[in-house]
Amino acid sequence: MEPGEDVCCCCRCCENLSAATDNTTCLEHQYPLQPNQEHLEIIQWIGLETAELLPAYITRYYNNLHHQALLHSHDVVARDVYGEEALRVTPPPMVPYLNGDELDNVEGGELQHVTRVRLVQFQKNTDEPMGITLKMTEDGRCIVARIMHGGMIHRQATLHVGDEIREINGQPVQHQSVGQLQRMLREARGSVTFKIVPSYRSAPPPCEIFVRAQFDYNPLDDELIPCAQAGISFQVGDILQIISKDDHHWWQARLDTVGGSAGLIPSPELQEWRIACQTVDKTKQEQVNCSIFGRKKKQCRDKYLAKHNAIFDTLDVVTYEEVVKVPVGDPNFQRKTLVLLGAHGVGRRHIKNTLISKYPDKYAYPIPHTTRPAKPEEENGRSYYFVSHDEMMADIGANEYLEYGTHEDAMYGTKLDTIRRIHTEGKMAILDVEPQALKILRTAEFTPYVVFIAAPSLQNIADYDGSLERLAKESEMLRQLYGHFFDLTIVNNDISETIATLETAIDRVHTTPQWVPVSWLY
Repeated sequence: MEPGEDVCCCCRCCENLSAATDNTTCLEHQYPLQPNQEHLEIIQWIGLETAELLPAYITRYYNNLHHQALLHSHDVVARDVYGEEALRVTPPPMVPYLNGDELDNVEGGELQHVTRVRLVQFQKNTDEPMGITLKMTEDGRCIVARIMHGGMIHRQATLHVGDEIREINGQPVQHQSVGQLQRMLREARGSVTFKIVPSYRSAPPPCEIFVRAQFDYNPLDDELIPCAQAGISFQVGDILQIISKDDHHWWQARLDTVGGSAGLIPSPELQEWRIACQTVDKTKQEQVNCSIFGRKKKQCRDKYLAKHNAIFDTLDVVTYEEVVKVPVGDPNFQRKTLVLLGAHGVGRRHIKNTLISKYPDKYAYPIPHTTRPAKPEEENGRSYYFVSHDEMMADIGANEYLEYGTHEDAMYGTKLDTIRRIHTEGKMAILDVEPQALKILRTAEFTPYVVFIAAPSLQNIADYDGSLERLAKESEMLRQLYGHFFDLTIVNNDISETIATLETAIDRVHTTPQWVPVSWLY
């Protein structure tokens, strides 16, 4: 062969190689057995035999490392996606052909409805859960319902929500129950292999917020949770880090004090629906019980109907409160109000007066307003502000009072401006108010620290007239209704110890980071 023919032959080889790069889908049953093998042979042949006969740019092109990597990637795609060994199942892929070219030479449109099945393999040698929950579709397909943040699968990024699992360790999963599959995953050891159909679902945006739990929860007592072992327990006041809100009914979260993987908690919508249903069922049961007694039937029925009609209007269901952590010394935040809650007679007034007399430069109590006439020895603004009945009613109509009431034909009340005046003086206002006042106080303006003074334990205390039992019942009722507002609970077994505990807690508030409602800062 003449030198000129060698050049022409080499050029034809290069043209064929370029054509293969541009239109792989037109080649039938000619997929490379090893990535880059044929291209590497051509490159070596060009460099050793005919480099002096080819234009310099051709030699440089095929000897360039980036171009070699491109050709290698092309061969990998041709082998893994369109090779004979690639597994093909329905439904059709989003983009079935490379470069938008159709497979004209495939008999009967065999590849018009194909997609890839992936084999995912990893090692599981511990009792750690895999961190996924599954669901079965109506046609018996097994779908990854959720992936627990921080779990084994999440760390390895081997599966995604929406992936269809066809086999686990070679065993078909179709038409099996979720319980059987979860048990199979828990007991799996060593090499675990999934055969999956990828969902190609885009990853949801990250979600990392913190909330304060306003109810107690135990997943083992929840019949609605898809997997009790995947849930986490929490109590009122616990801080939860919300990791994912993708599921409308089940969020992923973890306790702020505990690291590791996330767990399932009910979403606010699910919890509100649950409480509403329980309330309706309880009300219906009350109607049934009342109907047993003939003379009270009509009265109880009317009472039930009134409750039933207004139940969803008046039901105040609490779930989670979004919070943010405030560092020590933040100039934009300061606790301005100390609120003492508790049953009547539990000792709040004594605690308040003790703190004010002990730290007059630190605490103050808002002077109340009253419509009763002043006594000769009384000075306006010292123990009371004396106002007329019309003036007080006008201010009440203007929402200028935190709370008010009537005693012996005279009105008494705490005006919001008196609280603001204490804050202006740089002091912390101490309030022993009714718990309903928290709806006004729990704002960025007053930033309260709420302390619940609980009734003393009845053990080892003589209760001759039943007053301690009444105190304990009222205290428990307040805890059940308003416990989600409490920052601190102190059982008042000894008044001196209670005051000392409260002083320490307030000092800690000013020297440690605090979780406060987001609305107080933003």
